[in-house]
This record gives sequence, structure tokens and C-alpha cells, in this order.
Amino acid sequence: MALPTTPSFRLDGKRALVAGASSGIGLGAAVALAEAGAHVFVAARRADALDELVATLSKRDLKATAVPMDVCDFEATQKTVAEHGPFDVLVNSAGLARHSAAVNTTETDYDAVTDLNVKAAYFLTQAVAKGLLNSKKPGSLINISSQMAHVGGPERAVYCATKHAVEGFTKAMAIEWGPSNIRVNTVCPTFVLTELSKVTFDDPVKKQWILDKIQLNRAAEIEDIMGPVVFLASDASAMITGTSLLVDGGWTAD
Repeated sequence: MALPTTPSFRLDGKRALVAGASSGIGLGAAVALAEAGAHVFVAARRADALDELVATLSKRDLKATAVPMDVCDFEATQKTVAEHGPFDVLVNSAGLARHSAAVNTTETDYDAVTDLNVKAAYFLTQAVAKGLLNSKKPGSLINISSQMAHVGGPERAVYCATKHAVEGFTKAMAIEWGPSNIRVNTVCPTFVLTELSKVTFDDPVKKQWILDKIQLNRAAEIEDIMGPVVFLASDASAMITGTSLLVDGGWTAD
């Protein structure tokens, strides 16, 4: 009997760019990809944090390079990606939330959130795809989205709008670049315990609202996102494109 072979989750020989890698989900994604064998280029505005991350990874004999980058500087981002690429894998974890009641949304907050969550994400994905297309290489492009790309929530009208938009351009790009074997997907986490989310979890009413929605009755940890990122980056997900991987503990099942 001829048995099938499980596709590899390894990323040996791959070059991965992780934006927003200085903390939180982005840092976790960088570690996960490096552990899977990729040479990880970690990008963020905080050069000191990137240097610390690279030094820590290097002590574990993992391959990493710091690439200071502001993804909202589109011209500089295109230049940096072209200089260091092509990249086989992109994980874009750069994002912003400024929550308020919809009637209190300011134009300043709206622009700040949409510029980073949508515009910067779009053009970063485009930049990495250009490198792959020009070199005729396959690739896996992953945007960190949110469960809020599939549902709504109080005080999150702008954030929800931006994440819904990411899902939209992910599907369109997947259709365009599929014939070139470039896959485009999103990872959609529920609330993750990080320094940025601490203020939310410190509010007992908001914390209870979250736990009531998550069927597993706990918030996510960074580690919960690391495996899904490796899966989508690897050949184990070779037939998956134009979709979202919900890591939401059952939030959207209700």
C-alpha cells in the first residue's frame, strides 16, 4: 500500500519578513518562524527592541536580521523590501486600535487607524508580492487580522471596518496571485493577553464580556497564534489561500 506523506511544517531555507515584530503577536510570529527554520527579518520602528530580539534569537542559533522600518512610510518600505527581499513569507502584525463610541470617532483617530491597518498593510503585502512575482517564486503572505473582521463590537467601529477591509483585499490578492502560486491569507485572533490589551482586561466589565463570548472561557496567549502562523507559512497549508484562519476560541461560532 502506498501511503501519503504529510507535508512539512518546516521552513528551512525560507526568508520571512515579520512587520510589527518588536512586541506581542509579531514577536511571537518571528520566534515561531525562526524555530521552524526560516531566516527571519524582523521589522518595526523600534530599532533597540529589534536588536534585542535578534540577539536573543541568535543565542538560540536561530537566524534573524533586524530591519528598522515604518510601514506607514510607503516609499521607504518599498525600498527596504526590494533591498532585502525577495521574501518567501510575510507576516504583517503591525496594527493599531483607538477605541471609542462611533459617535465620538475623530477624524484624526480614523485616519491613524486606517492608515496603518489598511493602507500600510495593503502596500506592504504588495511590496513583498512584487519581489516574488519578479523572481517567479511562490510565497505565503499572511496579515494578522482579527475576529473583529467577521463580527462587530462596541466602541470598535473603525477597528472593525479596517479589519473587514483587510479580509477584502486578502481575497482579491489571492485571486490575482494564485496562478503564480502566491498564497494570501489572514490569521484572526480573539483578544490576546499582551501589554497593549492589559487596560481592557483590567476593566472587570469588559473582561467578563470577552470571557462570555469566548467558548473556551479564556483569552488567547501569544503562543496560541504561533502555530497557526507556521501552518500558513509552510507547505502544510499549500492548498489554502484567500481565507482567514480564526483563532478565536469559538467567539464567531455563536
